[in-house]
Amino acid sequence: MATETGAGGPAAQDHRCGFVALVGRPNVGKSTLLNRLIGEKISITSSKPQTTRHRVLGIRTLDRAQIVYVDTPGLHRGARRAINRVLNETALAALQDVDLVVMLVAGTRFTDEDEQVLAAVSRLSVPVVLAINKVDRVRPKTAILPFIQQLAGRFPFAAIVPLSALHGDGVEALEQELLQRLPPSPPLFPPDQITDRSARFLAAERVREKLFRKLGEELPYGLTVEIERFEEGERLVRIHALVWVERPSHKKIVIGHKGAMLKAVGREARLELERLFGKRVYLELWVKVKEGWADDERALHSLGYGRDA
Repeated sequence: MATETGAGGPAAQDHRCGFVALVGRPNVGKSTLLNRLIGEKISITSSKPQTTRHRVLGIRTLDRAQIVYVDTPGLHRGARRAINRVLNETALAALQDVDLVVMLVAGTRFTDEDEQVLAAVSRLSVPVVLAINKVDRVRPKTAILPFIQQLAGRFPFAAIVPLSALHGDGVEALEQELLQRLPPSPPLFPPDQITDRSARFLAAERVREKLFRKLGEELPYGLTVEIERFEEGERLVRIHALVWVERPSHKKIVIGHKGAMLKAVGREARLELERLFGKRVYLELWVKVKEGWADDERALHSLGYGRDA
């Protein structure tokens, strides 16, 4: 049996495993694609830029391969605030020591921020696969062909795959391209593990997602969530979460009239967390003001930003 599972045995020789970074500008669908590839909700999603603020691993284990996807914050220009700089640093740091890169663009638009992403990946020494996401929105469908030709002339991509992360079209074709290029290696994670993130982290992210979605255009981007207490029992999970905002006016927006907004956010987050953990959840939310936290690198690190890069 040792020859089957040891580092030099047949299982190790026949097995492929590696890290695949998902990179792109904000709102190209990296987190939606990660969730589709894994088949579980790992990264939170919303229509707002900067929804993804951390490096998150999604682990997909197959019979003869394990793909460790690395979801990253969107690379963006004009990073004047400390949080924007930290997010860019986190995204760029995630490109180090990966085996493959998937660069995402959306539809048939190639923006200045896409150009910035292309410049970053072109400096790497690993294969880069281009994924053209949101092709379900392209009208007419034939417009995708000249766009593919245009991008193929800009960089020697290992492959170009049109897909729709939202609907799943083309996602299997992307995975097949990646599997061909993974290095031979035994698996790095147990077969039942789907992320490197803790339940505590996942809880904070689910609350932040509901805030992003419920607040819409009113959302203050200087907002984050910190889990103050997380106690998991046999039948009940108790979670006390702090919602940090930058200004007293933002606090009023998050709480809403007579507390209605915060109650709605708490209810939606609690129901999703109960599905995630498979047990009852008691969720208590508080809103506090920490002025200037998004411009203060020490405050950002104390809130968990940048350290995981």
